[in-house]
Amino acid sequence: MDIKVLVAAHKQYQMPQDEMYLPMFVGKELHPDSPIEYQGDNSGDNISVKNPHYNELTAIYWAWKNLNADAYGLVHYRRLFTTKPGRDFNNVLTHEQAEQLLAKYDVVVPAKRRYWIESNESHYRHAHHNRPFDVMTEIIERDYPEYVPAMKRVYQRTWAHMYNMFIMKQRPFDEYCTWMFDILSKVEQAVATEVQTYSTYEQRVYGFLSELLLDIWLETNAEYQVVEQRYAFMESQNWFVKGGKFLQRKLVGHP
Repeated sequence: MDIKVLVAAHKQYQMPQDEMYLPMFVGKELHPDSPIEYQGDNSGDNISVKNPHYNELTAIYWAWKNLNADAYGLVHYRRLFTTKPGRDFNNVLTHEQAEQLLAKYDVVVPAKRRYWIESNESHYRHAHHNRPFDVMTEIIERDYPEYVPAMKRVYQRTWAHMYNMFIMKQRPFDEYCTWMFDILSKVEQAVATEVQTYSTYEQRVYGFLSELLLDIWLETNAEYQVVEQRYAFMESQNWFVKGGKFLQRKLVGHP
């Protein structure tokens, strides 16, 4: 099985050596003189120039429009699917292991991220500007009403499959990208001017929104079999700082 898993990156970093991984320099169009030699997301049909707003989705779009494979996936240079606990590149999911999963399932997603004390909607509203979220909701209600029941369930859950990480067979990948990019392009048309006033971090709005779209799509298209896979952040994290930021957002929120 031909499986292509893009590794989204914006700098040189240790990469998995397995043949299925394709290191990808996201936002390459904005950095034409960079010495990084990874595959750029700015060839063929692409949205590389939109990387500050779409983040790793520019890699997904590039794969959708320019690759021909049996299955497609996305991971991050510091966040990878693994088979055991710990930050060890020897435990990164291999082509053989991915092929075994795809023999039984159509979609591989990362293990759930749990918020415990708040829903996906409240977490998003506390962490990000609210208007793009509201516009996305309105677009789903207007253009994809069959997705509304799943949307409401996903909004109220206290867990989600985050980070825009997945491996999908060709058919669900094509269907998901068609649906997701249609919604995000409509959100972009409505809020693009406003987004320019956000902080650099908050301008990655379409990448943030898509993290919720994945579960909405998967739940509505339940004919596709889904399996969760362990993942690891390949660098140490300061959980004290992360926890402090979480509480700050909870208390202060966003407009």
